[in-house]
Amino acid sequence: MLKDSMSFFSFSTDSIDAAQQFYADTLGLDVERWGDEGMGEMLWLTMPGDAGHALIYTKDDHQPATHTVLNFSVDDFDGEVAALRAKGITFEVLEWTDETGIARDVEGRMPATAWFKDPGGNWLLVGEKMTEGPVS
Repeated sequence: MLKDSMSFFSFSTDSIDAAQQFYADTLGLDVERWGDEGMGEMLWLTMPGDAGHALIYTKDDHQPATHTVLNFSVDDFDGEVAALRAKGITFEVLEWTDETGIARDVEGRMPATAWFKDPGGNWLLVGEKMTEGPVS
């Protein structure tokens, strides 16, 4: 059935222009802008690491997602965090992060992670690449 299909994920934004600038210029992703007269303009993101695609669409009554919509797993977590900060990214300080917005598991079970938001207020995550998959 669907196991042989192409899948992608999608989420909304309140400004396609701000989203395009953020995802293309700030995050450095491949972004294609296209639209339909009835559906409006959209962004088609090509995700790094052969991870598929994301569709970002404008929604008049957009409400930011209350969950993480996009995760980036990176080899050099500290270097990527520094590079994102240099691009103006502010990491969210949460109850499980330190004062700089970084969550590190002192027991080493989980990778280091940091959350930030896109211009539409959607949650994104950058995390240290996991060396093993989920434990069954």
